[in-house]
Amino acid sequence: MKKENTKVLVIDDDPKVSWILSEGLSSNYEFVSARDGAEGIQMVSTEKPDLILLDIKMPGMTGLEVLEKLNKMPNRPDVIMLSGHGDTKNIVESMQLGAAEFINKPFDVKEIEIHIQSVLEKGRLRQELKSLKNELKSKSQYEQFIGDSAKMIQVRGVIEQVADSELTVLIRGESGTGKEIVARMLHSLSGRAEEPFTKVNCAAIPRDLLEAELFGYEKGAFTGAHKTKPGRFEVANKGSIFLDEIGDMPLELQSKLLQVLEQQEFVRVGGIHNIHVDVRIICATNKNLEDAIKRQQFRDDLFYRLNEITIYLPPLRQRQEDIPLLVSHFLQRYNSLYQKECPALSPETMARLLHYGWPGNVRQLENMIKQVVVRGDESIVNEMLTANRESEDEVVEPEYEPSLAIGNSSPDSGGAYSLKKRIGEAIATEEKKLICEVLNKTNWNRRKAADMLEISYRSLLYKIKDYNLNTTK
Repeated sequence: MKKENTKVLVIDDDPKVSWILSEGLSSNYEFVSARDGAEGIQMVSTEKPDLILLDIKMPGMTGLEVLEKLNKMPNRPDVIMLSGHGDTKNIVESMQLGAAEFINKPFDVKEIEIHIQSVLEKGRLRQELKSLKNELKSKSQYEQFIGDSAKMIQVRGVIEQVADSELTVLIRGESGTGKEIVARMLHSLSGRAEEPFTKVNCAAIPRDLLEAELFGYEKGAFTGAHKTKPGRFEVANKGSIFLDEIGDMPLELQSKLLQVLEQQEFVRVGGIHNIHVDVRIICATNKNLEDAIKRQQFRDDLFYRLNEITIYLPPLRQRQEDIPLLVSHFLQRYNSLYQKECPALSPETMARLLHYGWPGNVRQLENMIKQVVVRGDESIVNEMLTANRESEDEVVEPEYEPSLAIGNSSPDSGGAYSLKKRIGEAIATEEKKLICEVLNKTNWNRRKAADMLEISYRSLLYKIKDYNLNTTK
């Protein structure tokens, strides 16, 4: 590492140690020194060293005590312990406290340089591994975020813009739209990705227990509290907490949540001491909080604090072009999970999925595809949609009105009078015809064709595959 990028802090009451190191290694490293533990701890914040050389035996605060305090600091640099007493107990204790290496005095300058290079290299590799893990984790979250419709691209853009901020995010949308996936993306793309992500469903925990679950309780706070228990906020310290269904939080708890938002502290149930936490809060709801405020069921001051950034997730019926992508994703996931080989859905079945209302949104679609894979029969899609006619009547009108060629049919022709079946078949026929027309018009330039059809490139590829459209061009 270059000198201008490598600063070493020497914490030693013997000034000769820092002088010897500076004289012998100044061409490779910049050395700064502290004469005692208290000064050294302060210099870690002001000097931001890349490495610390720490003497074990010092007046006042010992090196081991300094190391304990350093361990409480975020992202502390690696520490090499120095000692004129090669005490096995000290070596073991310093290693248990996280020291990178232990060097006995007197030492040779070249020996010190070798140790410094080794520790810095290990730190560099560790940082690269951490970055790689974060990258893989973020990629994994992205793989769960399915959709390249204009609305979902906009949502993804907002996530990327605000993920690494400390702003409180409120995720709004109907049940089943993927609010938890967005919350996990916000965490995994933030600087807190290595810290805990804790989820609390405010609607699933009884009102009387929710306060203790969130904020913890002291021993003896109530009957059955046989020991002190930290709450979810303490567990999430340094990380993120996801409060799902925040609209169902009891009014009396909302003031305590507001205190955490404003002061980053709270008191356990039955406690008297303030507990400070550093937590990024992400909330989600499918309720109309503005109406809840009018009915005095939700605090307006809490709403405005939660509403620093709002992300709206559109219902599935408003992003139909993402349905083929979602179907393909779920088919692949559950084929792999259950070791099945369920093929792609037929154009007729896909057409019916595209024009269904999806009151349960993506979750409903996922459950349906899971059953298709497990049972190996796509005809159950029609069974399931027909079984819920009330939801199925919530049909989404296509972007263009198909020309329906109504022909003669007889009563015994098997479903010939099913309006939805006939509409699905007609839409599939017209869609295939239009795609062929545009592909031929663009000389099978798929990207140009997707633009003309006003659908995504990936959606067009799925439709070409589903309709078995081939070309030698």
